[in-house]
Amino acid sequence: MKQIILGTAGHIDHGKTSLIKAVTGVDTDRLKEEKLRGITIELGFASIDLPSGQRVGIVDVPGHEKFVKNMVAGATGIDIVAMIIAADEGIMPQTREHMEICSLLDIKHGFVVLTKIDMVDEEWLELVLDDVGEFTRGTFLEDAPVLPVSSATGKGIPEFIEALDKLCADIPDRLFKGIFRLPVDRVFSMKGFGTVITGTLISGHVRVGDTIMVYPSLVTSKVRGIQVHNQSVDEAIAGMRTAINFQGLEKTSVHRGDVLAMPDTLKLSYMVDVNISYLNSNEKPIKNRTRLRFHTGTSEVQGILLLVDRDELLPGETTVAQLRLDSPVTTVKDDRFVVRSYSPVRTIAGGRILNPIPPKHKRFKPDIIQGLQNLTTNQPDTIISFFVDEAGYKGVSFSDLKIMTNLPEKKLDNALQALLSQKTIIQTDKENRLYIHGHTFEKLKKEAINHLENYHRINPLKSGMPKEELKSKFPSVVGSKLFNQMVTQMIKSKQIVQEEDTVRLAGHKVSLGVDQTDVREKILGLYHKKRLMPPYFKDLEASIGIKPAPAKDVLMLLVDEELIVKVKEDLYFDAEAIKELKSNLVNFIISHGEITTPQFKEMTGASRKYVIPLIEYFDSKNVTIRVGDIRKLRKGA
Repeated sequence: MKQIILGTAGHIDHGKTSLIKAVTGVDTDRLKEEKLRGITIELGFASIDLPSGQRVGIVDVPGHEKFVKNMVAGATGIDIVAMIIAADEGIMPQTREHMEICSLLDIKHGFVVLTKIDMVDEEWLELVLDDVGEFTRGTFLEDAPVLPVSSATGKGIPEFIEALDKLCADIPDRLFKGIFRLPVDRVFSMKGFGTVITGTLISGHVRVGDTIMVYPSLVTSKVRGIQVHNQSVDEAIAGMRTAINFQGLEKTSVHRGDVLAMPDTLKLSYMVDVNISYLNSNEKPIKNRTRLRFHTGTSEVQGILLLVDRDELLPGETTVAQLRLDSPVTTVKDDRFVVRSYSPVRTIAGGRILNPIPPKHKRFKPDIIQGLQNLTTNQPDTIISFFVDEAGYKGVSFSDLKIMTNLPEKKLDNALQALLSQKTIIQTDKENRLYIHGHTFEKLKKEAINHLENYHRINPLKSGMPKEELKSKFPSVVGSKLFNQMVTQMIKSKQIVQEEDTVRLAGHKVSLGVDQTDVREKILGLYHKKRLMPPYFKDLEASIGIKPAPAKDVLMLLVDEELIVKVKEDLYFDAEAIKELKSNLVNFIISHGEITTPQFKEMTGASRKYVIPLIEYFDSKNVTIRVGDIRKLRKGA
């Protein structure tokens, strides 16, 4: 069976609630104040079983101008609108505003119900019918039936039910897809049940036992029971008027405007990118940074309008823009919204969400303006490419793309695979399914080349830059996985070379100046002459008259060239001397089975301050192993 919601709309005291009572027998005015004042203040709910067997949920909305925000909340999820017009009063201000709201929310089906016909004569009724025809011209109700009824006498009620049944048959089935979302329109407590939350389930499904999250508070709770049309069910699906009660959830932790969804499937944002239409009925333009009231789902949030491509929007114009809000909202791409002026309060604009979690935009940026305009085309590859490009080094996850594109998971996955095969985007994290744009990856590589060029220029005697130092040059959003992926690809393409823990440009070669060549020869000559009793580095200046800074650079170069061996901090030896000593040491232990420190001292002919560092150096290089006071040869040495 289809899931269909009928909503009322129209001016105060035009007979919306009376019509629902005449059709269903249910008085949707449940509050004491509503009974006393004779007007609808809060949303009312009922249902009807039609002759065809189709069950329809009904949302009765208030008509008073003070409660239009409640009307907008009730209009969320409506499939059919019954535009109520009293025959004795005709078209009134809230009739027009409710029509504008329904159009902005993209409601496509409905009819006009002309109530209180028992209070007018035929001639007056004809005049009102002419007004209704003029009023609906150019709207989604232009060709809709106009149904004269009297809730007091029952005249026209059977025709109303027949027309509703016929319209339900023509409405296509809702697509059973998307993230489970239920905007909350009512919260109350029932003895024996605890906290109960009601709303129209706008996408996905929910089952008894599911854990849900309340946004924006992020409170979680388990579904204890579900009711649809006052009957307990195990599951509710998109399009159903649903009441859910929860285990241990405090009534004070949920409010109208909150959204129920599965944990971590939605994202909170203080900004939304939108395609906004400014109503023709407005008398003057709306300017950039105008304060306004933003209605989406069942929530109302205040904020400002940022026009990215102009300074003001004229009546009747549509453009892309960003709304910056005082409180966070949770939306999905293509969600409809309504904008009302801050003061005096009236409906002025509306449209649909283009990006539910955007970055902050600067105005008059051609690439941003064009990108946002492209989002209105609903081309998956264009939409995904823009979002991934806009995210920069941070990238976009698969879970975020689900709400940013509002695509079914399989369709989103296919679109991503196509973009990956074209190398338009690159996956940087398989586990979390994180993507960056191909342009961003190329930019990352160019920055790496720039950092290495700069390092080689400042450090001409160093063979390469420590890998971790290169990583530190990038923003923190460049994680280890992305950085290592970049390095690996640059090595494969022979742009850079990695040697142990350092990286260098493939074309980089150490080059010495004239003065440095002289320093090199002096250092090599000194260490070759002193062999196993060289000066400590701190004494090098006194030995050959070279300042420590240039000497250290040249010395490190000689270490890289394996002409000098670093035994410990500040102590270096001639490589040939170390090679010869190693050979003698190995041969001695092979012949004698072991060697003592005094025997090693005798072999080197050096003082104790060199002997101990040297024998410990051979331990560290896995040539020897210390056993008590002797050394033995390691296996394989």
